[in-house]
Amino acid sequence: MTPEIVIIGGGLAGSEAAWQAAKRGIRVILYEMRPEKMSEAHTTGNLAELVCSNSLKSNELTNAHGLLKEELRRLDSLIIGIADKTRIPSGSALAVDRKEFSGMVTDAISSHPGIKVIREEISVPLFDVPVIIAAGPLTSEGLVSWIKRTIGDELIYFYDAVSPVISSDSINMDIAFRASRYNKGGADYLNCPMNREEYERFYNAMVVADKVPARDFEDIPYFEGCMPIEVLAGRGKETLLYGPMKPVGLKDLRTGEQPYAVIQLRQEDKYGQAYNMVGFQTRLKWPDQRKVFRMIPGLEQAEFLRYGSLHRNTFINSPLILDSSLRLKKVDNIYMAGQITGVEGYTESVSSGLLAGLSAAHYLKGNEFPPPPETTCMGALLNYVTSGSVQKFQPMNINWGLIAPLSVKIKNKDMQRKRLAERAIEDIVRWKEQLKVL
Repeated sequence: MTPEIVIIGGGLAGSEAAWQAAKRGIRVILYEMRPEKMSEAHTTGNLAELVCSNSLKSNELTNAHGLLKEELRRLDSLIIGIADKTRIPSGSALAVDRKEFSGMVTDAISSHPGIKVIREEISVPLFDVPVIIAAGPLTSEGLVSWIKRTIGDELIYFYDAVSPVISSDSINMDIAFRASRYNKGGADYLNCPMNREEYERFYNAMVVADKVPARDFEDIPYFEGCMPIEVLAGRGKETLLYGPMKPVGLKDLRTGEQPYAVIQLRQEDKYGQAYNMVGFQTRLKWPDQRKVFRMIPGLEQAEFLRYGSLHRNTFINSPLILDSSLRLKKVDNIYMAGQITGVEGYTESVSSGLLAGLSAAHYLKGNEFPPPPETTCMGALLNYVTSGSVQKFQPMNINWGLIAPLSVKIKNKDMQRKRLAERAIEDIVRWKEQLKVL
């Protein structure tokens, strides 16, 4: 195949970009280095493999994450469409069976007649056609070196971590109980309750447990949205009670009362054989994970299918480097997409991949790319990474604070967000009709 667009990276952003371009009749070559060369966090060669969590967060339109997904549905997103098909119980959140999800994405991309997947690492992305670099936060060192030389600016790093996954048949169901916080979305979580004495023993053991040394990354900050549990614990004895172990909205079925602390477990797969420890991303050494986390009531015999781990993520100072079409200011045929641009989160990465695919398609056909309006989640995220503060630029999830406010403020927060969502959907549909590469 002679490509019209080259995409580097087969994660969520790269897969979405390839799909959006190919469905418009554009020939695409997608380079993915796995499984020939694995990253420090991935375990398979599948496209769109999820490494941190199986949850794409809320599906509710009164939540910015839910609104972003609805905008993507209106734009025929491949990734969100497959996520909907592989959904597993998770309250009001959109969680997926990891294996089935990545398998379906891989099949869809590999079988598309307009897309050719090549399993090869690309370190120097010099092609005569538009190139979308969607290599993600775990970009290989060779490509990172080329980006540094090209943009003439230091890349930025931060720590990210993943939570342990536990075999369901090793959870003591005489202690753990099913419920969602405030009974919202069904009883889709397993909850391990703690009284004050149990919490204090757990806390004291965790703060002295051995941790994997950060080696040469010691001066790199953690991402606040994915903070290791032991780092949070180090901020104070009660910090966890207001974070991942907060008990509010839950009642221990044994006592009928709110526990002192709670650990929530979220189903990881379609058959309910694996559960993720929600908010328990960690860099504790594996023996200490077994020792400390088995102190949690209900997890005394926990079998760990995957231990928590820590990895370094990479992103660029996008406001200095990218224009509003996600194109490098210094190289007019190279685009960036995904978490390397500073959008944090799975759905946010899908959004940037979709926009990069559309933007490159416009460029290829000699048309200017019209950015989505800032009244939409997609437009707000794009504006953040291309026009935000260049002095303190940090990765960002979608949130209401990024979206253009209503002309008339509504005092009731729920009503205000409902109206923001209605406006966003109206505007994204109108924007779709304005695109010149339908």
